Amino acid sequence: MGAYILRRILLMIPTLVGIMVINFTLTQFVPGGPVEQIIARLQGQGNAFEGFAGGGGAAGGAQLAAGEKYLGARGLPPEFIQSLNKQFGFDKPPLERFLDMMWNYAHLDFGQSYFQSKSVVKLVEERLPVSISLGLWSTLLSYLISIPLGIRKAVRDGSRFDTWTSGAIIVGYAIPGFLFAILLLVLFAGGSYWRIFPLRGLTSDNWGQLSLLGKVADYFWHITLPVIASTISGFATLTLLTKNSFLDEIKKHYVMTARAKGLSEKRVLYGHVFRNAMLIVIAGFPAVFVSMFFGGSIIIETIFSLDGLGRLGFQAAVDRDYPVIFGTLFVFSLIGLVMGLVSDLLYVWVDPRIDFETRET
Repeated sequence: MGAYILRRILLMIPTLVGIMVINFTLTQFVPGGPVEQIIARLQGQGNAFEGFAGGGGAAGGAQLAAGEKYLGARGLPPEFIQSLNKQFGFDKPPLERFLDMMWNYAHLDFGQSYFQSKSVVKLVEERLPVSISLGLWSTLLSYLISIPLGIRKAVRDGSRFDTWTSGAIIVGYAIPGFLFAILLLVLFAGGSYWRIFPLRGLTSDNWGQLSLLGKVADYFWHITLPVIASTISGFATLTLLTKNSFLDEIKKHYVMTARAKGLSEKRVLYGHVFRNAMLIVIAGFPAVFVSMFFGGSIIIETIFSLDGLGRLGFQAAVDRDYPVIFGTLFVFSLIGLVMGLVSDLLYVWVDPRIDFETRET
């Protein structure tokens, strides 16, 4: 198993490089780079897209060629434009910029934000607690509810319990996460009914003055509604996946053989079926975790006024803040690859019969 883990870790290197190459290349063709953003702000336009003349700049903040005119740059001296390009490093060829960036990443230097006067690492550190809170608790809550409920539905397949819970799950899946979040705010955060939970933030203003128990209670008081809102869609999918996986295993011959030997239903279900049925659920764990941790939190963070990695990445994309975009992309991709390796290790833990090294030889 050690050799397999080593091969997977070594494979992460070209995979990361490939992801960065593709995204860096794409940004060379997207209009409105950071130089254009600064020029637009100086012209009082808000952002580069309001005054952008088509057919112009290549992104990645590609430098403005001689004679090429960006609409927002009219009235600004060419020397100023050149100094901006030099300040951001866009006076260098794209290949040289990419190699410099990857060299810095290899030394854990993710650069400085163009617009927030902070390092990328500092920005991520400031917003990481919010994303960890949403991703960790949402994933944990989804699995703690979905797996037992899915098993129960499989055991009682076709019963009234299965029918009613399936209806509730379908309704929950059909409701968009942002709409459910707004509904929670209206009902429980002082909208039109009860004011039970706070409207925004991860902690109260006096959090530093609270006792340890008070801090824990205040934290969960603030995180309850965002976690519920971000859990609803993943909860439905995971429950049905667990149910269908258990139904497939229950109908197999080894289950009938175990029952014929006189084993109790509980022993059959959790001693034999569970290991095989959970393999497909475990296989989806990295995708569930990464989506909860990053992608699914943008709208939830916005609605509940939480400064997490989702909002950071979205704002960086709008501002064309490339150090933040590529730095967070590198970290997120690395986490996704690591979670894939963790999924394989969980495979072996759940079912020791699986041997990845033997399969590869």
